[in-house]
Amino acid sequence: MKEIDIKSVNAIRVLSAEAIEKAKSGHPGLPLGAAPMAYELMAHHMNHNPKNPNWFNRDRFVLSAGHGSMLLYSLLHLFGYGDLSIEDIKNFRQMDSLTPGHPEYGHTVGVETTTGPLGAGFATAVGMAAAEAHLAAKFNEDGYDIVDHYTYVLAGDGCMMEGTSYEAGSLAGTWGLSKFIVLYDSNNISIEGGTDIAFRENVLERFEAFGFQILEVEDGNDTEAIGKAIEEAKADKTRPSFIKINTKIGAGCPAKEGKASAHGEPLGEDNLKALKDNLGWNYDAFTVPEEVYDNYKAVAEEGAKKEQQWNDTFAAYKSAHKNKAELFEKYINDIDYDAILNNEDFFSYEDKPQATRNLSGVCINKLKDIIPNLVGGSADLAPSTKTYMNDAGDFSKEDYSGRNFHFGVRELAMAAIGNGLLLHGGLRSYVSTFFVFSDYLKPMARLSALMKIPAIYVLTHDSIGVGEDGPTHEPIEQLAMFRTMPNFVTFRPADATETAYGWYQALSSKSTPTALVLSRQNLPQLEGSSKDALKGGYVVYKAGEGTPDGILMASGSEVSLAIDAAKKLAADGIKVNVVSMPSFELFDMQDDDYKESVLPKTVRKRVAIEAANADVWYKYVGLDGTTVAMTGFGASAPGNLLFEKFGFTVDNVVNAFKGL
Repeated sequence: MKEIDIKSVNAIRVLSAEAIEKAKSGHPGLPLGAAPMAYELMAHHMNHNPKNPNWFNRDRFVLSAGHGSMLLYSLLHLFGYGDLSIEDIKNFRQMDSLTPGHPEYGHTVGVETTTGPLGAGFATAVGMAAAEAHLAAKFNEDGYDIVDHYTYVLAGDGCMMEGTSYEAGSLAGTWGLSKFIVLYDSNNISIEGGTDIAFRENVLERFEAFGFQILEVEDGNDTEAIGKAIEEAKADKTRPSFIKINTKIGAGCPAKEGKASAHGEPLGEDNLKALKDNLGWNYDAFTVPEEVYDNYKAVAEEGAKKEQQWNDTFAAYKSAHKNKAELFEKYINDIDYDAILNNEDFFSYEDKPQATRNLSGVCINKLKDIIPNLVGGSADLAPSTKTYMNDAGDFSKEDYSGRNFHFGVRELAMAAIGNGLLLHGGLRSYVSTFFVFSDYLKPMARLSALMKIPAIYVLTHDSIGVGEDGPTHEPIEQLAMFRTMPNFVTFRPADATETAYGWYQALSSKSTPTALVLSRQNLPQLEGSSKDALKGGYVVYKAGEGTPDGILMASGSEVSLAIDAAKKLAADGIKVNVVSMPSFELFDMQDDDYKESVLPKTVRKRVAIEAANADVWYKYVGLDGTTVAMTGFGASAPGNLLFEKFGFTVDNVVNAFKGL
């Protein structure tokens, strides 16, 4: 290694350790051990331009082991990403800093995805690599590889232990994503001690079984060997690659190297001094010599040249393949979603009882022709979730141009890959499963919300209406789970009109993910349903003029029940409005006047009806209202019998209201 490369690696190590020491919080072990591999990758093998971090054809780098965030922040600072200053490094983990404890997408320039939950970055990166493969198949022509880049992941032992890496790694191998390259920082240490207390498998054999090319570097300080392994990985055009790089956690710190204590606590002042002495780093705190900055700057300038070469290639591509170039630009820019809103056919449907999952399937197959870059799939449930796009092809190793993704029974990785497809750029993605199995994907839905990306979750079989499959498959508490998540829209439509507007809402969202929660059983089309569904809640049935005597509230399959109950109450001379509430979140965004028009404060007799847990309804029901809802799990029987058993009948709703 050249002297300047040694200094450049040590700059990463020292800046990371100093920032963590100043914060009195953080994880120095990974930055110290993994600095050589990260530097070698970004300085000598990756195509990236710090002056334009969003260059479309850049290589992506994901730090899946997000606890080692100072490694990434040091690199971004040294390369000159977004003017991330030395002051930002000094403010690591401080209020409102650009250097939070774990990397956050949209917060710090150069961070490709939020990481921290181990394995999440790995799985999300598989989605990025899948997006590259799909777009390359769609747009590349002989001599014009306008989509041609790699996705690199730096993952640690914890990422290898988490199940999501198994799921996503299996898919990466099945799909033959040859531009997906994993750098495995193998230091055999976890928080509790040596990894062998809980982790003794042969990771290389596991990934070989998945279908990866397997490579190993014995010494994590040997940048020449690391570079050779990366180039060998890039040379394999049929398989993803997994490079195990054996490192020492806390490398360079005499008292901490190779010890569990190096993982998640500052080195301490004495150990920091010993680290700097051992590395020959004779500079004041947070000081980087100019020759190191100059080295990083020279590398960054090479990246700018790579982008200019791509720009020249794309200009020639536009001349040679005008229509494809125009479509490509449509993919990577915002879609005109008014094309949905103004499409009369999209909102037309048969006036007969239908399950909202079926209606959603009709919407998807209309949308595929309106939005050409819509892709998606399910966790082996497309025939049931109705999420298959007809005549759109299947994404596979044999045909990356297919728009239907088969994720297998892998909900967690599916959701992360859906995030990755979206984060990559150029695609809109949806993923689907039964609503009860949203428990398996919720951590990635949470990351969607945290990253402020408009991911779409199609979650069907939404209540005890699942019926015969019984309580293991009947969601009860899941609506509450999603409704309490910040920056997330849960949309449970009652009929075709609401389902169509739910899809429009999900696709037109800019910074909020959406769950479309859909029924298995047929529901009637409602006379009063309307575009007001986009407001989250509205009066779907009005008992008469003037202030009503009370309000029945419901979502999804229970709205028609509420209307039937209101009509029976009307026969007794009781005027009750029915409010359809497909989305609490959208309703809460409305102004006070609108909310008052739907739920007048003077009307205190209120009943909420939903075949799920009722707790989240009480902010609308108030102290004087009540609920008709589930207080336990379901049972195994035909769905119509379960609705009777658990009190979802007209008479029970009427009696609940009269009992107020």
